[in-house]
Amino acid sequence: MAPAVILEPAGGCLCDQPVHITVRGLAPEQPVTLRAALRDEKGALFRAHARYRADAQGELDLARAPALGGSFTGLEPMGLLWAMVPDRPFWRLVKRDVQTPFVVELEVLDGHEPDGGRLLARAVHERHFMAPGVRRVPVREGRVRATLFLPPGSGPFPGIIDLFGVGGGLLEYRASLLAGKGFAVMALAYYNYDDLPQNMDSLHLEYFEEAVSYLLSHPQVKGSGVGVLGISKGGALGLAMASFLKNITAAVIINGSIANVGGTLQYKDETLLPVGTDPKRIKRTKDGLKDIVDALNNPLEGPDQKSLIPVERSDTTFLFLVGQDDHNWKSEFYAREASKRLQAHGKETPQIICYPETGHYIEPPYFPLCKASLHSLVGGPVIWGGEPRAHAVAQVDAWQQLQTFFHNHLGGEKKTVAAKL
Repeated sequence: MAPAVILEPAGGCLCDQPVHITVRGLAPEQPVTLRAALRDEKGALFRAHARYRADAQGELDLARAPALGGSFTGLEPMGLLWAMVPDRPFWRLVKRDVQTPFVVELEVLDGHEPDGGRLLARAVHERHFMAPGVRRVPVREGRVRATLFLPPGSGPFPGIIDLFGVGGGLLEYRASLLAGKGFAVMALAYYNYDDLPQNMDSLHLEYFEEAVSYLLSHPQVKGSGVGVLGISKGGALGLAMASFLKNITAAVIINGSIANVGGTLQYKDETLLPVGTDPKRIKRTKDGLKDIVDALNNPLEGPDQKSLIPVERSDTTFLFLVGQDDHNWKSEFYAREASKRLQAHGKETPQIICYPETGHYIEPPYFPLCKASLHSLVGGPVIWGGEPRAHAVAQVDAWQQLQTFFHNHLGGEKKTVAAKL
């Protein structure tokens, strides 16, 4: 029989789920190369390939057969996805329209030449961002600019506000995936989107407070508080929300900062100044890229203490997810300092999970590592850190950890809205 690619599940799956790839109909012990490719919505091509050998029955099962070389080696059933690299330099894989899937093209080539072998079989695999029944609701309420994702059913569900970093805009792919796990998740824009400010020169926590009130007042959101999920600048904002605002029950901070970064942050009559930077501390890699990990001043010293987020005020339960090879800033130091301050004030000790050889952008599972891309504040490409395999393992674990954490801490009875607002 002719070679064929068998995918399970056959009709595609959610982007955070593995796909089982098998090739049947090969010759016994036939050498083959598998290639995977997808294009993002801006036309950038991401690709990976690996060399394999069929078994004695002419079957190749990626769950049992190690890759013999290529973009990765060893037993890596999802390597063809997490090992993808962009053809464009300094390009990060981002999903902008969650209502359409990523489409992955898989090809099987004869022999071990990734560009020279005869095409034996091909298949198309769709990776979706909205589970069946998840509802996408654009939000323009007062000043709030967001998208709310609601799980199937009438609920009520635990509520989460989802925040990204210095790129601004409105990214929905993490919120849409999490809604499939039983959470009502609001992807919240805070600058560079719609009629919001075009920069981060001055952010006001009243805006985020309005978003919390909106989510808590929603009839399909349960409990007297919400969760916050933030990465990078979004992690720092999550810490600030938990420190200044009420009704933040639980917060997951992914590679966040205990210092305010990039512009002033205000709440009522309090102002946090941005932590200072020293461009002389920016290093260059052997490839000529900027390594900015030492560029920020120490917020525990001198005038930069005016940038410190007063996390010791918070009664929120925290989970810090830390990439120990984060080259954006010193995420592990920040997480441990936050923990010290909370404990010194008699607050609950936060959970800190550190991932070795893991970089700054800890994404949902199977997203490829972004090793370097443009940094809008730095004005050029910077390295983010991480080794592809270790980073991929960390993303799978972090995704499970944050779901478990939110399920454990965002229970609670349906609140009476009037008492809270």
